[in-house]
Amino acid sequence: MKDLRTFPMLAELKDGELEKLSVLMREEIFPAGSRIIEEGDVGDTMYFLLEGTVEILKTTLYGEEYVCATLIDEYSCVFGEIALIDHDRRSATVRAKTDCRTFSISAEDFREYCMENPSAGCRLLMFIAGNLCRNLRQENENLMKVYQALIDEIENMD
Repeated sequence: MKDLRTFPMLAELKDGELEKLSVLMREEIFPAGSRIIEEGDVGDTMYFLLEGTVEILKTTLYGEEYVCATLIDEYSCVFGEIALIDHDRRSATVRAKTDCRTFSISAEDFREYCMENPSAGCRLLMFIAGNLCRNLRQENENLMKVYQALIDEIENMD
């Protein structure tokens, strides 16, 4: 449980709530270079990065992968959290840059936890929703910059 207390998502859970959640998690080890999540696969698991570094990869329309983010353990990062909310396909690949140790929880176990612990579940879902909203706002800003750059480029062609 000490490892889990460092995650902002879990910081406000009471000891008993965190203990109940930790029982549902499983430790997983991923060697450097392994793919933890594959873009396009159906997701059903969220991961807490305890040790190591992972890269978030996206695939272009031409099938080329590029690194769009790097997550390191000292920031107590989570990934794959969208899978706890919907059953859609993964939006990115997550690859272990170094040997990694994670705790994971399945969507089914998470939903069951939320039903049995509604107050804690609500706080966890609000935290996830806040992160998703922040990410969506950032992506909207990025799209506007790309759109404006495209307009500027077209106007300068004259």
